[in-house]
Amino acid sequence: MTEMQQKTRRALVLGATGGIGSAVARGLKRRGWQVRALNRNAATAVQTEPAFDWRQGDAMNASDVRTAAEGVDLIVHAVNPPGYRNWGTLVLPMLDNTIAAAKATGALILLPGTIYNFGRDAFPVLTEDAPQNPDTDKGQIRKEMERRLKDASEAGVDVVIVRAGDFFGPGAANNWFSQGLVKPGKQLGAISYPGREGIGHQWAYLPDVAETMIRLVERAEDLPLFAVYHMRGFLDRNGTEMIAAIRRVVGKPALPVRAFPWWLIDLASPFVPLFRELRKMRYLWREPLRMPNERLLAVLGEEPHTPIDEAVATTLRGLGCLNDRPALLQGGAAG
Repeated sequence: MTEMQQKTRRALVLGATGGIGSAVARGLKRRGWQVRALNRNAATAVQTEPAFDWRQGDAMNASDVRTAAEGVDLIVHAVNPPGYRNWGTLVLPMLDNTIAAAKATGALILLPGTIYNFGRDAFPVLTEDAPQNPDTDKGQIRKEMERRLKDASEAGVDVVIVRAGDFFGPGAANNWFSQGLVKPGKQLGAISYPGREGIGHQWAYLPDVAETMIRLVERAEDLPLFAVYHMRGFLDRNGTEMIAAIRRVVGKPALPVRAFPWWLIDLASPFVPLFRELRKMRYLWREPLRMPNERLLAVLGEEPHTPIDEAVATTLRGLGCLNDRPALLQGGAAG
């Protein structure tokens, strides 16, 4: 990869109000990057995060993206349609706009990847080069996103993709932890768990993911044009370790665990498109999954890792589910 200009490092973040986008943007800012952010309502966004250079515009508008990307070294493509409406028809045009801007400016593209690209045939050990035979429509679109980025890299665009397990963390709203395991804004009376005991599951703490991405970007000159890395994150080896961490953090060792209501998803899936996709992705909770990170370690030497109890406590506190820190005083096992 070409060398990142150290004196005038500038990044454009698409999706800077979202979980991963905001985490990466804040991390870049702490490193001394000039962070530019595109938003359809920049005047409001700047009140939330005044440290960023907010630009008025829409990721669906190629001209807006191209103008905002002028002079940047990095484009963080962490954008999704508002409310995830019409996701399947909008995400590829938005990515095409990012690719066009990167070609015009010479910027590196950073994409938060997903495991949806892969089907059951790639499990239980998921490596970067595993065949992508997705089981869902969303997975097919994610596969196409990476194919287009691979084509762009062959045309000279630097690309870094980081894949991780299910996100959790402060500010990460649309994920299984905050929408499945717990109820935001309420003290925990029970945990709802989509999987079952004995089935391993891969989690990723959002601040660790952002830190990993930034470290890779800052080593861009040592990476191939199309660079893909998997994070190990927090591996719940038997489907009980995340539950145990939550219990430790809230100080309730007997906190009840209830089965996630998959029956409701099945019942409503013919009528609710989101539920149809969730139903198709149930295999991610039925099949054990482990993501080796040897390729990442070969570049960084280590993977950023927050101890699981600390990560869970910060997440629950951010979701309004925890008001104190009883479990952190007791300590706990690291993930």
